[in-house]
Amino acid sequence: MDELQAIEARHVAEEELRDQLDIRALPQHIAIIMDGNGRWAAQRGLPRIAGHKEGLRALEDVLDIGHELKIPYLTIYAFSQENWNRPASEIRLLMALLEQYLTKERQRFHDRHVRFLPIGRLEQLPPAVHSLVSEVAEETSHYTTRTLAVALSYGGRAEIIDAVQQLALEVQMGSISPNQIDEARFEQHLTTWGLPDPDLLIRTSGETRISNFLPWQIAYTELYFTRTLWPDFRRCETLLALLDYQKRERRFGRVSQTVSS
Repeated sequence: MDELQAIEARHVAEEELRDQLDIRALPQHIAIIMDGNGRWAAQRGLPRIAGHKEGLRALEDVLDIGHELKIPYLTIYAFSQENWNRPASEIRLLMALLEQYLTKERQRFHDRHVRFLPIGRLEQLPPAVHSLVSEVAEETSHYTTRTLAVALSYGGRAEIIDAVQQLALEVQMGSISPNQIDEARFEQHLTTWGLPDPDLLIRTSGETRISNFLPWQIAYTELYFTRTLWPDFRRCETLLALLDYQKRERRFGRVSQTVSS
């Protein structure tokens, strides 16, 4: 099969998948653990950064599908707290890649009315990266149609600890009492405050764990695991994940309507 035939085959497959999709039953918020960049590169004898660069192309495909289907919220795990333990040379390359991505996509955020929302301990980012991230977040903060939340220097446990410390300070200052702390007040101190909880979490590369990603927020989220490495997770793979999601029955603790009382 030559390249043109391969492109045509993918187009046909995508159209068939799109025809099966129920547009009325799409998730409103998708979270993604983009795993497998390094393995993708290693399989091809390439440096790890090549996998991360190809992973950005996969992200473009997923963002395009989300835009076309009008999915309002997408949250991606871009750089975790644990990723600071990687070699300094790889971290520098990843930070440079993040800067390149934001510089390249900045205008498209405006064109598509996308709010760029960084979450995590952003103060740990290199100063130049922190400045760019903050600038793009500020200049897109007024958009309400779609949100791209990007977890940077993020850890779910760290986020919870930060929220607890803020609440403890409020109690200490006397602005609230301990019995006023409920789920709603706690969530106001999370970096995702204002976003609905994810309906669907996708993790690529065959790993079946959440790796400290949004542990509070995904309590009732549908989980989708695939062996596909992130750089190979493109438009058709995204549609397959959405179709799998639409097979689920989301009860949130309630009894199914099909079950007799």
